[in-house]
Amino acid sequence: MIHSFKDDYSEGCHPSILAQLCASNLVQTHEGNYGHDRFSKQARILIKQHLDHPDADIHFVAGGTQANLIVISSFLKPYEAVISAHTGHIAVHETGAIEAAGHKIINQTSSNGKLEFQQVQNILQIHQDEHMVKPRMLYISNATELGTVYSKSELHELYEFCQKNQLLLFADGARLANAVMAEKNPISLADLAKFTDVFYIGGTKNGALLGEAIVINNPELQPNFRYAIKQKGGLLAKSRLLGIQFLELFRDNLFFELGENANQQASQLSRGIAEKGYPFFIATESNQIFPILPKILISKLLQDFNFHIWQSFDGQHDVIRLVTSWATPSEAIDSFLNKI
Repeated sequence: MIHSFKDDYSEGCHPSILAQLCASNLVQTHEGNYGHDRFSKQARILIKQHLDHPDADIHFVAGGTQANLIVISSFLKPYEAVISAHTGHIAVHETGAIEAAGHKIINQTSSNGKLEFQQVQNILQIHQDEHMVKPRMLYISNATELGTVYSKSELHELYEFCQKNQLLLFADGARLANAVMAEKNPISLADLAKFTDVFYIGGTKNGALLGEAIVINNPELQPNFRYAIKQKGGLLAKSRLLGIQFLELFRDNLFFELGENANQQASQLSRGIAEKGYPFFIATESNQIFPILPKILISKLLQDFNFHIWQSFDGQHDVIRLVTSWATPSEAIDSFLNKI
C-alpha cells in the first residue's frame, strides 16, 4: 500500500459529515437555496458563536481559489492592488486568477511564508502616486504555505498597521484549523474576527468534501457581497451541500478536533525524522513538514510514499514537503519512519 503525504484534501469527508449529507438527502421537503437553506442558517449561528461576533457576515463557497478571487475582486477598485508574500497561494497556485480579474499582486519576499509590517511599509513608500497601482489590501495565509502560523500579537500588529494605512487585511484560512490548533502560538477564531477585515474558514482541507466559509468582519464591506458571489459563479443553488457540512463541523467542535489530529500526526512525523538526524528547511508548526533529505533516500521513499519535492537544497539534497491530514493513519507515520 502506498501512503500519501501529498496534501490534506485528497481523502473523502469525515464519516459524520457524510452521514448527515445522506440523512438529509431524502427529506421530502423543498429546501431553501442560494444560502437560504436551514442548514446554512444554523451553521452561521454556530460559527458566529465561535467568532464572538454576532454581526459578522458569513457566506459559503465551494473552494479556496474561488474565495480568494471573489473577495479580492469585489473589494478592490480596478487600479488597486493586493500585497502578498511571494509564496502566497494567490501568487503561485491560482493560475493568475487575481491578475485576470484586473488586480496586480505585489509580491514581497518572505523566508518563512509570513509578512511583517515593515515589509509592507517598504511597499507603501514605493507606491506613492497615480503612475503606479495603489496598494489597498494585505493578503496573508494562516497557516501559511510553509506551515508557519501567525501569533495573536503578530496578527494584531499587522491589523493595526493596516488600519493606520488604509489597507484591508484579508486572511486566507484554507488551513485555519491547523493554525487555530497549533501547539505554538495558537490563535482563535475570535482573534481572526477581531483583527481582520475578512477571512475564510477552510473546510476542504479539514474534513469536508468541499467548502469554505467567508467571514466579513468589516461592516463597510458587507453590503451587496452576494452580487459579487453570483457574478463570479460562486452562489451555489444547492447551498444545503455546504451548509450541512459546516453545521456538522461546528456542531460538536469537530472542526477543531480534526485540525488537532492533523497537527499531532505531523508533530509525531517531524520528531521521528529529527531523531534520525535529518534537518529541516523550516521548523514544523502545523501539519506541513519540510525535511531536507539526501536525493538517494528521496528516490527510495517515493517507491512507497507520495509527496512533493519542494525545492532543491544542494547538489546532494532536496527539500520535500510532507502533509498530514485529519485522516492520516498512525501506520503511515510508522511506515515512513521505518523506511527511513
